[in-house]
Amino acid sequence: MSTFLDLLETRPWLLADGATGTNFFKMGLQSGDAPEFWCIDHPDRVRLLHRQFFEAGADIVLTNSFGGNRYRLKLHDAQDRVAELNRRAAELAREEAEAAEAATGWTRVVAGSIGPTGEIYAPVGTLSIEQAADAFAEQARALAAGGADVLWIETISSEEELRAAVIGASMAGLPIVTTMSFDTNGCTMMGITPQGFAEMTTALPVKPVAIGANCGTGAAELVATVLGITAAKPDAVVVAKGNCGIPQFVDGHIHYSGTPEIMADYARLVRDAGARIIGGCCGTEPDHLRAMRAALERHEKGDRPAIDEVAARLGEVSALARGEGPARTGRSGARRRSR
Repeated sequence: MSTFLDLLETRPWLLADGATGTNFFKMGLQSGDAPEFWCIDHPDRVRLLHRQFFEAGADIVLTNSFGGNRYRLKLHDAQDRVAELNRRAAELAREEAEAAEAATGWTRVVAGSIGPTGEIYAPVGTLSIEQAADAFAEQARALAAGGADVLWIETISSEEELRAAVIGASMAGLPIVTTMSFDTNGCTMMGITPQGFAEMTTALPVKPVAIGANCGTGAAELVATVLGITAAKPDAVVVAKGNCGIPQFVDGHIHYSGTPEIMADYARLVRDAGARIIGGCCGTEPDHLRAMRAALERHEKGDRPAIDEVAARLGEVSALARGEGPARTGRSGARRRSR
């Protein structure tokens, strides 16, 4: 049994890390740059962020490889560097995980981050599921070679991309986690509802060990999304990795409105909603994660929160999340860069 699966068997909840891109911008990453290049050009900064998340209490850190597939790297003329960048991303996270384990005796997990291709799938676009699966397999194998414990497919919006990513990732022989981003009136960009996603995962050729949501439009909507997923598939291990509030443009920079106190309350609410793997996405810094860890350690899981309670504590949620809109499912689509 893998380290990750063993922890799922023995722990009621696990804490995943926070944002990658948001924190790298504070370290000097420039808009338009590929964060994956930092695995080679600035490995000290990559390791520092992993270390800070481990020190804040993370059980799981995601590798700096979100855009590490050949289609995303082609935008930077680096499509031939997939193996190099992904393997190094996993190695850096593994080095910090082992250092944290040696210091604390506490098992840590390295999750190989796999984001979307950014391409449009056939028949609307030109990318086939088979072509995408081959690209995802290339990335997954490199992450496994670098020491990842689990492959973490994230920020997916279409059924085609979900299927291609799972098929490709399965070639590496590691457990798979997959999350979608629900940020368009309670749906993914391609119109998939949380309930539709939960049902969709039962028909995948390889079953993920955990499913859930990341990114989106804020902590309140993320909790509502998790309520939908857990209602549709109550036996699933569910991931919640919500943004740290709402992004705001302040003094020339993007600032997220979430405070450590808000993210701690989000962690408690989403745990009550049924999530077992809880973390943050865009805007989530080590201080937020530290508050989330402390909140979860003191929290006794309670009843599923009502949408009105979630809205009162974290902010308003969409009409669809309230069950006031039509349920839809959607297909082909591309996704933006996240985290």
